[in-house]
Amino acid sequence: MKKSILRRVFNRFAGKLAAVLPGAESVRPFLHRLRGVQIHGKVFIGDEVYLENEYPEAVTLEAGAQLCLRSIVIAHTNGLGRIVIKRDAFVGANSVISATKGKTLTIGEGAVVSAGCVISSDVPDHALVGYAKPAILARVTVPLSNTVDYDKFLLGLRMWKK
Repeated sequence: MKKSILRRVFNRFAGKLAAVLPGAESVRPFLHRLRGVQIHGKVFIGDEVYLENEYPEAVTLEAGAQLCLRSIVIAHTNGLGRIVIKRDAFVGANSVISATKGKTLTIGEGAVVSAGCVISSDVPDHALVGYAKPAILARVTVPLSNTVDYDKFLLGLRMWKK
């Protein structure tokens, strides 16, 4: 599906405006509809949300869907897929939803995606998905700072002893 350069520029410009303008339930959904995002009913789109630039028409938001601060929705990973965020689904801040080529990824009705999640497969209706609490992976003996080479940082990691 080839698009004109003007359409592609418009999609990016409207997407950038939607990311920063106020109006999570009015202006932002309006701009994303103009871009081609399929929005059915009243939705909430938080600040700095990234909704598919190249193929906005591959994203569907149903009534009551909420996309919180800095969420990312990508429908083209290694080719075009689709993303459907169903009625009353909630996507927490800084989450990433990414569909693969030829597949439709669905966030189920009433489902809740916890903040910071990476979702690449379907979430069932009314499910809460998230991560267990953070775990200590290693002891840092060489701090990762602007003056430290990354390889030295890696070499300085040690097994964490309980």
